Amino acid sequence: MSKKPTSKLPTQVAEQTCSIENFNRAYLQGGFPPDSNYMFLGDYVDRGAYSLEVILLCLSFKARYPNNFMMLRGNHELAHINDKYGFREEIFTRKGEFAIPIYEEFTKMFDVMPLVGLIGGRILCMHGGISKQLKSLDDLRKLRSPFNLEDDCLENDILWSDPGKGSTGWQPNPRGASVVFGEDAVIECCKMLDIDLIVRGHQCVQDGYEFFAGKKLVTVFSAPHYLGTFTNNAAMCKVSAGLQVSFEVLIPEDLKVEERKMGPESTAAEMTQ
Repeated sequence: MSKKPTSKLPTQVAEQTCSIENFNRAYLQGGFPPDSNYMFLGDYVDRGAYSLEVILLCLSFKARYPNNFMMLRGNHELAHINDKYGFREEIFTRKGEFAIPIYEEFTKMFDVMPLVGLIGGRILCMHGGISKQLKSLDDLRKLRSPFNLEDDCLENDILWSDPGKGSTGWQPNPRGASVVFGEDAVIECCKMLDIDLIVRGHQCVQDGYEFFAGKKLVTVFSAPHYLGTFTNNAAMCKVSAGLQVSFEVLIPEDLKVEERKMGPESTAAEMTQ
């Protein structure tokens, strides 16, 4: 489990899909580390141009501000996925004779990236979603790295599972990987883990963020005009030092930023001691 960011600074949580421009907008909105903490939810490669520049920029910030810049693993940080969706091809096209060792080193690094992060003990973050195999926070502290991609396991669910509108319990996922979970599963999971909110990425949502299960789970998507074909807004989830949650939304048509706050009755987590 990833270390939680410094508690006295605001934390920005974003689902990264590769664009240098998206990073610049994120920092202009949320501030640069170390004045602000960041937790990215994965998918640094494949989902746009310049995957190599994006992942190297992320790693540079991680090296410079290791306690203020958190990088969780997404499902595209898997060799069999980025082999199909572009990252491997980009490296082999651009790096010639050095391509093989470069790609192998990236694959080794992706294999040991953290899968989950916990903010203030109350807000759980991951790329995909929850799992019926998740019973306690200790299960997350014991996640394998690397792990067997062929297994029906907690690690794969964290990278691949999705909320399902109208679903109950656990259903097969149309993606062909992991499961779809219902609102009842989210509510039970939050109660079992004693947390207030689950923040995840993995899906493009029109407004940049979308709640589920009575605001116990939120999907955050931080790439406007996704892949150049969608008309979606982008959003970052802001977590204050007191664990109050708000959202900064980038409207791509005019590039204006709006801040949308949860009302007092919808605060994700109260201030903890």
